Amino acid sequence: MTIFMNIDIRTAEPANQHQVAVLLQHVNLPTDDLPTGLPGFVLAFDGDRLVGSAGVESYDRVGLLRSVAVDPDYRDHKLGRRLVDAVLENARQQGIREAYLITTTADQYFERYGFTCVERSTVPTPVATTQQFSQLCPASAVVMKKSLV
Repeated sequence: MTIFMNIDIRTAEPANQHQVAVLLQHVNLPTDDLPTGLPGFVLAFDGDRLVGSAGVESYDRVGLLRSVAVDPDYRDHKLGRRLVDAVLENARQQGIREAYLITTTADQYFERYGFTCVERSTVPTPVATTQQFSQLCPASAVVMKKSLV
């Protein structure tokens, strides 16, 4: 088992857009609605290699956690946890009070972070009308919520 000691977690920059899209495609996550410039995203790098991402799109006091991805070669080293913790802390500092997410495969993973399943109908309108909720993820996807206060 390889240990990755020099992983650098940092705020995304617009120049990282293509790298993030490639990573998301590699792990079968949607890229059609990837926000230009990657506001609210943090990235993990091993040298120059992008190995992880996570973002929160903010809508007033609520946010949409999205694009949580770790390169398969870097899994099982708590990198996902570091990314999620960093992006949720950034969101909290920006006044986001609740974070939502939608997933087809990782609901048990996100339960570890305190996310709980909610009915799709309870999601605030700004989040419910995002492309992620309204078009990209199937109606069968699990919707989850976490309080950040």
